[in-house]
Amino acid sequence: MSIKKSHLYAVTSAATLSLALSACGGSAGSSATGGTWDKNATVNIGSLYEPQNLDNTAGGGQGVTEALNGNVYEGLFKLTDDGKVDKLLARDHEVSADGLTYTITLRDGVKFHSGKELTSADVKYSLEKVLADDSQSARKSNLEVIKDIATPDARTVKVTLKQKSISFIYNLSYVWIINSEAKDLKTSEDGTGPYTLGKWTRGSALGLDRFAGYWGDAAANKKVVFHYFKDATALNNALLTNAVDVVTSEQSPDALEQFKSNQGYKVNDGNSTTKLLLAFNDKAEPFTDVKVRRAVSAAIDDQKLLESVWGGYGKPIGSMVPPTDPWYEDLTDVDTHDVAKAKKLLAEAGYAKGFTFTLDTPNYDPHPTAATFIKSQLAKVGVTVEINTITPDEWYTKVYKNHDFTATLQEHVNDRDLVWYGNPDFYWGYDDKQVTQWVKEAEAASTTAEQTELLKKVNRRTAEDAASDWLYLYPQIVVASTKLSGYPLNGLNSQFYAYDIKKTG
Repeated sequence: MSIKKSHLYAVTSAATLSLALSACGGSAGSSATGGTWDKNATVNIGSLYEPQNLDNTAGGGQGVTEALNGNVYEGLFKLTDDGKVDKLLARDHEVSADGLTYTITLRDGVKFHSGKELTSADVKYSLEKVLADDSQSARKSNLEVIKDIATPDARTVKVTLKQKSISFIYNLSYVWIINSEAKDLKTSEDGTGPYTLGKWTRGSALGLDRFAGYWGDAAANKKVVFHYFKDATALNNALLTNAVDVVTSEQSPDALEQFKSNQGYKVNDGNSTTKLLLAFNDKAEPFTDVKVRRAVSAAIDDQKLLESVWGGYGKPIGSMVPPTDPWYEDLTDVDTHDVAKAKKLLAEAGYAKGFTFTLDTPNYDPHPTAATFIKSQLAKVGVTVEINTITPDEWYTKVYKNHDFTATLQEHVNDRDLVWYGNPDFYWGYDDKQVTQWVKEAEAASTTAEQTELLKKVNRRTAEDAASDWLYLYPQIVVASTKLSGYPLNGLNSQFYAYDIKKTG
């Protein structure tokens, strides 16, 4: 799952994979007004998420995925805007009868932006980069199933696994293939995508230029510029004044009416996989006690919080699993708002007079608002919340890396990320031996039906244990000028494919 701002990625089990050949097209888009689209247009994209650096294994942040994934860098496989997996740099692949060996044949004629031809050595290097000791990518744990990477020839990669992994191809869609000879990847790039890196002015904008030597269909526009803003108001003003053409993710629902009532804009309500979590440290008292976790969850009115932050957008969610995941079940009834129940559970846990805990809160919206709401809600059951506001970098070190927290707020972006509750070493420390076993069995499953049934068990167990409090599922609101079409609509893992965007005059 990727975690917003800190850009930690975790991918879980795959659903049925659609591996139809795909080059660089097919993203969903809005309807544009009439007119001929300009192949030499510059598309200006507004975002709140600037990259920390340009290396997705070095804490580059959500912004590096949004700007570079699929646009500058490509994987062997591609996760489409509707959640399917297509071949990309892989021309084909075969799996051995025992499910342990994947033989991947690379596409011919692919060159990096530097001009070097793609070979199997680059794929091996890219996988090993994610697995390196200093890698900050949560993809690392997904790929630790790899036992060996062989390159029998320049066009063939043979990967042997330690055990079966039904989601291996899905996980590969998150791995950028990078030139093995590239240097200084925090400030430069050498990918195979339809764009090269243009000018990056830190704190302001990052440009992408159409790559003339691209192996697939050329980008529908000549240039893309991601413009970065500190708050939603400034971002919306930029859209209203035509400084940007599209906003990747609207964070100010109160501002939507001005776009809805203006024929020059279209407001798109797509499907999100982003969950806002009150994540307990399940290894730190008092949250070692399931009754305390259930009490805190029951004391917070998730629906009221959702309405206060998003108005009529977004959805309540009763677990880590969004409706788009194959193993989804509506478990909102497990975590109903009930103050009397919360007080009863606290008394049973030995906290009839309540307790005090520190809530480490990222300093960007909507976390401060949610933290203040949670504090007021828990005060009604005698629990005192001390809010500690921290930066994304501080969150990564303090919470994710060092597990030095009692509870925290964080957005988890990825689909199919339920399996992290099967990892007792993950930052929230949930440790249920049965859940760990179910997750392990699901990953080794031979069919998606078997995998789905096991993960439904995980879903219900973690919900009943209040492993976290899943506050709500974000909406995915993309607002764009009606001069644009071809932009992605769904907030899938923070990616924003720009190459299909067409702009009329």
